[in-house]
Amino acid sequence: MSVAAVSVGQSLAPLPTSASHASRYEPSHFPKRAAMFYEHVWGVDQLGLKAAESGQLIRFSYRILDPAKAQSFNDIKIEASLIDPERRVKLIVPSLEKVGFLRQRNTPEAGKRYWMAFSNPRLSVKRGDRVNVVIGQFHADGLVVE
Repeated sequence: MSVAAVSVGQSLAPLPTSASHASRYEPSHFPKRAAMFYEHVWGVDQLGLKAAESGQLIRFSYRILDPAKAQSFNDIKIEASLIDPERRVKLIVPSLEKVGFLRQRNTPEAGKRYWMAFSNPRLSVKRGDRVNVVIGQFHADGLVVE
């Protein structure tokens, strides 16, 4: 339909501009440089977050490449937390009476996957949120909860 063929009661829909058009695309992985940094400095890769138990727990998993560099990940004395900067929420690894900490603490071995679970009792962190994981000096920012 040409502009001349538009009748008086009709209007043309405005074209979306970059400012008004929000893209739904959000990559669920972090950049290759970040992955290389975690691998070389901290000895871990395949970082991932997943909501579990209907969102009551957020499970952080990782694979250890270099056990010497990744000692702090399985050290129960080093506090681990998950921070959602948008909602200003900090989740911790709970310690249950009969089970203990929801965090693996055995000696890390190269090539094996490990995990820890953060308590999310108010369901404040949801799937799709970008969060930060802090374990002592380790910081992984902008991870997406699946």
